[in-house]
Amino acid sequence: MLCYNITVRPRKVRWAMTPPPTRPRPCTDPHGGGRHVPYERIALATAICRERGVQMTELRRGILELLWARREPASAYQLMEALKRRDSRPVGPPTVYRALAFLMAQGLVSKIETLNAYLPCAHPERDHDCMFFICQGCRASVEFVDPRITTLLAEHAAVLGFVATSRTVEVEGRCARCAEAGAA
Repeated sequence: MLCYNITVRPRKVRWAMTPPPTRPRPCTDPHGGGRHVPYERIALATAICRERGVQMTELRRGILELLWARREPASAYQLMEALKRRDSRPVGPPTVYRALAFLMAQGLVSKIETLNAYLPCAHPERDHDCMFFICQGCRASVEFVDPRITTLLAEHAAVLGFVATSRTVEVEGRCARCAEAGAA
């Protein structure tokens, strides 16, 4: 039997209290080179789960680590294969989908509907709508946050008497690198 005693001190996150930006902000750099698993992001996710009274299991953590290590979104089946290679044990699709559903419910992972793929959320400690720019060339996806878009959607819904249950904003096109390569 394995026992782990992992202690993560909760930190005050000062920047979570700052007012939202007035311009859209990219949350991730699609061409920032090889991505590594940032320990502080995993520690933050674990702390968020603990604070909410839910458990960050080894499988959930493993999926989150794999997503952070990738440069592009991953499908559930890609994650299943990566887990099999990494842990040398098969994991079935229902197990991966349940873990992804949990991570999405906690705001730790976002689903890109047009690709049927998943990305780690850049700001899991804040309640916000995730919006994405998706490159059709390299599949890089950049999450951005712009409260003005969220407000505008809510205002239009209210005028129409529409009650939105979910919002998905995904803009497809070409990133600067792919657009430049296509023009050359």
